[in-house]
Amino acid sequence: MSTTTTIETISKPNVGVFTNPEHKLWVEESTPNLDSLKKSKGEDLPEGWVTVAIKSTGICGSDIHFWHAGAIGPMVVENNHILGHESAGVVLATHPSVTHLQPGDRVAIEPGLICNNCEPCLTGRYNGCEKMRFLSTPPVDGLLRRYINHPAIWCHKIGTMSYENGALLEPLSVALAGMERSGVALGDSVLICGAGPIGLITLLCCQAAGACPIVITDIDAGRLDYATKLCPRAKPYKVNPSLTPSDAGAEIVQAANGIKPSIALECTGVESSVSTAIHSVKFGGKVFVIGVGKPDMTLPFMRLSTQEIDLQFQYRYSNTWPRAIRLVRDGVVDMGQLVTHRFDIEDAVGAFETAGDVRSGAIKVMIQSEVDM
Repeated sequence: MSTTTTIETISKPNVGVFTNPEHKLWVEESTPNLDSLKKSKGEDLPEGWVTVAIKSTGICGSDIHFWHAGAIGPMVVENNHILGHESAGVVLATHPSVTHLQPGDRVAIEPGLICNNCEPCLTGRYNGCEKMRFLSTPPVDGLLRRYINHPAIWCHKIGTMSYENGALLEPLSVALAGMERSGVALGDSVLICGAGPIGLITLLCCQAAGACPIVITDIDAGRLDYATKLCPRAKPYKVNPSLTPSDAGAEIVQAANGIKPSIALECTGVESSVSTAIHSVKFGGKVFVIGVGKPDMTLPFMRLSTQEIDLQFQYRYSNTWPRAIRLVRDGVVDMGQLVTHRFDIEDAVGAFETAGDVRSGAIKVMIQSEVDM
């Protein structure tokens, strides 16, 4: 068993970014509190846990949704609730049982806490854990704090990678899970629906995988411009809400020079977008839905049936962090291009207002705590 290890750099009060059922948003002191952090030594942590100073956290669309709507499907904000699940930081203290991490290690935090006993966990698809506690999903508080305690097994070493890139490994994991399960391969014709952060990261992954042609859609011309800067060979398609999904699908095929997508990666979760993707892909193609939508949808069943189109869905990710770290570390995927705004944690309300305002031009908004850029 290793000896207890800590480093004495805990000085500022712990704060968190909260919302509640009244849709308020504020920053106030949070747990673990400063006194307990200062007095605590590693042996006071649960076995296998570490204390991490969070340095950078990205705002996810789900964070905005929990703030504005108070719920995503059955996941409802019922009390004061801390947001955030895209984070990286530095290890401050370790329980004596932890041997692979030590104070000073930079880590990216995987936010799902699993039971390790149910079938999904035991078969390696732990994103389906029957007792999942996913940080930032009510009632489990999130990572948008200055300090957190977390199981060491879900703290992935990132070496000299920036904290910002470490935080972006979480949305990259979402895209990687979609890439793996959809089966995108070299030379595949691909449609990406939605040029938000997940759609843009998926675009970067499809570019790296050698998909061609790639068409990306959005209702916002500014986001499509951003997409073509990230991937100049991507073919932008601005969604016209007045068109039927069938007509929009035909225009998407035109945008790809008449080549029907073999795979559509749907990143919005919007019913009309899912339907358009179904009307776009070729016979025997696949529509893979990454986005989160409303509980019930009406979809073109006979189009799916007569064209033998596979319709698949994704829920979070599993076993993606090591691959994500390699891709960013070796420059295969440049995540830094996505960051448009940065705020200190004390100004987190401003960060959320920027992220939630389509007029701001924000793509990925990062919240920082004492970070040397």
